Amino acid sequence: MFQRLREDVGIVFDRDPAARTVFEVLTTYPGLHAIVVHRVAHRLWGWGLKWLARLLAHLARWLTGIEIHPGATIGRRVFIDHGMGVVIGETAEIGDDCTLYHGVTLGGTSWQKGKRHPTLARGVIIGAGAKVLGPIVLGEGAKVGSNAVVVKDVPAGATAVGIPARILDAAKGEPNTAEATSEKGFSAYAVSADMNDPMVKAVHGLINHSASADARIDWIVAELKRLGGAMEEQKEGAERFDPEYLNRIVD
Repeated sequence: MFQRLREDVGIVFDRDPAARTVFEVLTTYPGLHAIVVHRVAHRLWGWGLKWLARLLAHLARWLTGIEIHPGATIGRRVFIDHGMGVVIGETAEIGDDCTLYHGVTLGGTSWQKGKRHPTLARGVIIGAGAKVLGPIVLGEGAKVGSNAVVVKDVPAGATAVGIPARILDAAKGEPNTAEATSEKGFSAYAVSADMNDPMVKAVHGLINHSASADARIDWIVAELKRLGGAMEEQKEGAERFDPEYLNRIVD
């Protein structure tokens, strides 16, 4: 129990630059409080004390603004940053080293009993306001952008953004495990330096093509004007050296 608590406190320092002291983290971080209370509630749920587990989860929601069903399975070193508005359903499974920001929902899309909530593999990061719905699987090191709505599986190392979410190029680096984040940096809010968004690339391609076409049109117009001026000069020169034109001048 205390080993888990030390891990939870340590992951806060790893992923939140605002954390200053252990005492501050233990007393003022609702994400940590929600995780600790959930462990107790989950144990009660497993013992068959369903009502007591739900009551404890209800009190934790009232104190922290984070709603975690006692039936949900949460791994080690899971960090809920800020936390307000986070909802985690009964059959959700969260692997080790995952990070959830405020407003995240791990919800279901069916009223049928059984597995109806998402499964998060190790090192998954879900940005603020994202909704991950249904019995889908987010692979190891996957990221979900803020406010995305994900209803399909996300491959390991890939990023999902948009409504409905589309899958961006898989990350070239290693998944965001505890070892990887310490070496390569943590992707806060599931935002990386190069999102590799195919839609953005397509838009930039269209813009570049439009700019190139505009430049060609400007060149054509300039050439037509230049050629038109040259033709006028040739016409004036022809009139100037025309014999009849010279005779008129002499007369």
